[in-house]
Amino acid sequence: MNKTKTTCVYCGTGCQLWLKSINGKVVDTKPVMPPSFNPGRGKLCIKGWSVHEFINHPDRLTNPMIKDINGQWENVSWGKAIDYISDKFKKIMEENNGNKKIIGCLSSAKCTNEENYVMQNFARAVLKTNNVDHCARLCHSSTVVGLGASFGSGAMTNSIEEIVDAEVIFLIGSNTNEQHPLIGARVLEALRKGARLIVADPRVIPLAELAEDNNGIAMHHRPGTDVALLNGIMNVIIQENMHDEQFIGKHCENFDVFKEEVMKMTPQRASLITGVPEEKIIEAARIIGKGKNTYLIYSMGITQHSNGVDNVKSTANLQMLCGNVGRWATGVNPLRGQNNVQGACDMGALPNVFTGYQPVNNKEIQQKFASEWGIDQDEMDDETGLTVMEMIDAADQGELKALYVMGENPLMSDPDSNHVREALQKTFLVVQDIFMTPTAELADVILPAASFAEKEGTFTSTERRVQIVRKAIEPVGNSKADWQIIGLIAEKMGYSGLNYQKSSEILAEINHITPIYCGITWERLQENEAGLQWPCPNINHPGTVYLHKDGNFSRGKGYFSPISFKGPVELPDDEFPFVLSTGRTLWHFHTGTMSRRSKTLNERVPEGYVEISKVDADRLYIKEKEMVKVITRRGEISIKARLTHKVSPGLIFIPFHFEEAAANILTNAALDPIAKIPELKVCAAQIKKIQ
Repeated sequence: MNKTKTTCVYCGTGCQLWLKSINGKVVDTKPVMPPSFNPGRGKLCIKGWSVHEFINHPDRLTNPMIKDINGQWENVSWGKAIDYISDKFKKIMEENNGNKKIIGCLSSAKCTNEENYVMQNFARAVLKTNNVDHCARLCHSSTVVGLGASFGSGAMTNSIEEIVDAEVIFLIGSNTNEQHPLIGARVLEALRKGARLIVADPRVIPLAELAEDNNGIAMHHRPGTDVALLNGIMNVIIQENMHDEQFIGKHCENFDVFKEEVMKMTPQRASLITGVPEEKIIEAARIIGKGKNTYLIYSMGITQHSNGVDNVKSTANLQMLCGNVGRWATGVNPLRGQNNVQGACDMGALPNVFTGYQPVNNKEIQQKFASEWGIDQDEMDDETGLTVMEMIDAADQGELKALYVMGENPLMSDPDSNHVREALQKTFLVVQDIFMTPTAELADVILPAASFAEKEGTFTSTERRVQIVRKAIEPVGNSKADWQIIGLIAEKMGYSGLNYQKSSEILAEINHITPIYCGITWERLQENEAGLQWPCPNINHPGTVYLHKDGNFSRGKGYFSPISFKGPVELPDDEFPFVLSTGRTLWHFHTGTMSRRSKTLNERVPEGYVEISKVDADRLYIKEKEMVKVITRRGEISIKARLTHKVSPGLIFIPFHFEEAAANILTNAALDPIAKIPELKVCAAQIKKIQ
């Protein structure tokens, strides 16, 4: 039996594990035990323990396929598939000469840094477009924009290990113990050491119950009212002179304008908007304001809103107000949902930036990348490209003719799935993946990709930690690593700049042109089993445990943003009286592509469900596990009811992992005006009992 040490491919924690293989097949998973470094400290969550189960699943795509004129799949050689794609791309570009928005690429938070780098390089150097995006648009684009504006860097400010030393932990919009269980374990350890926990979440999550049992607070605010809640807390902190005037005066700007706005949101007014009792808002403010250090955690409960950027800026405002930035066990800490959301953003798989968040419309930076890639700067797209949602809309309108999708499943992950399906059917669609996803079923060409166990590279975890992914087995069937496939298409289209021989060559190029990654070389990662945290500007730099040390913000001074409360785009009414929110469960992951092919995980939760309060269920005569219809203005699904105390009357919740009861058929595609993230967490719905 062979053992290969690698990095988990599920959430963004970055847990280290051993893959055990026999005769070219991965058969077991074990955690990396102390004293070796592992964010999980010798443990894995249930998904980590089961990560080997999908690798050799019989559903794996093993050959390139082209859809014939009758809609049937035909296995073809790699040569034929590459020729077909490159000819089609070239023809579309020739027929639409000069239109740099005619083709789009979706990169992937499931793929390595190196593969995301290659995909955005391909888009910009070969297809001549900045139309490249990935699923961070749907989860943390508001983080990149909001924290970037407030601090100068759109990433988790502090590290996972610091949680245990926090005096106060403020969790808002993050079901940490279910979505990031090994980070949740640090919260539990902090509680054992005497930390006070404040939880703000519309649902009764496990940590909310623990907070109230451990001298903490649980606040169940109405979905979409985060700004009102945070402003109400800050109002009390300022009113009672608990803010850090010295830190603010020395390290921040625009405080007076911000203060004027916050003082409008009294705790009484915040209570009316949020539904949280006034006394809880005041108590939470006093705990944070009097605490020596508060570690703030959020996730998609904050970001997936039409005012997601406002929500993120408000968390930054709170932490600056109390001087909780630039110190150990403080900061604003967004938890990334997928293994490489952070890395895919860092690698420039976004329509407005190259690697390391270098803007695409800066002429000097354009020249740097043109020189590195061996292309003519005059041929580069110098305008911000389309986001994933904008690409879908452009496809629907006939303006985007082709879409190249690597490791993404927009038909399941994007809001208003019926609209997405109609749009994708109007394009020349290439899908590169490990399984036949609902999106792949619509494709014209399918390219089989290698899984994380079958290639080398790096992932960047939620705490900015770059870690190695190691190859345990050879690619299944005729599958290939994503970077190799992209390189073959590029070469056929006449560009030789992606002819790498190994992943380390790609990382070396990333080091050369990405300041925050300059010192994170392949050689150093081999020597440092814990990996390295960016920014790491040179090979002698140890990496950065926490950002903005001693109030030295990346942007110079921290910026207080005056944020007024704006409600969700779609609120309940007589026809659609419920608020629908979506999210994940402990047992499944994202669109279910991997987790639902794990026997262990799928046996626990084999089908979708809608959480309904017992009060609402009694009123509608709905029984446990009874089939109901959930309907919104965009569509309807049939799904089993789960009666629970986790949701309050008027609120329903659906996990979005299940294709046969796809929550995103229902969700609202309304976008944040800046980050262009959709409002996946709030829409109006009705429930009908199926007779």
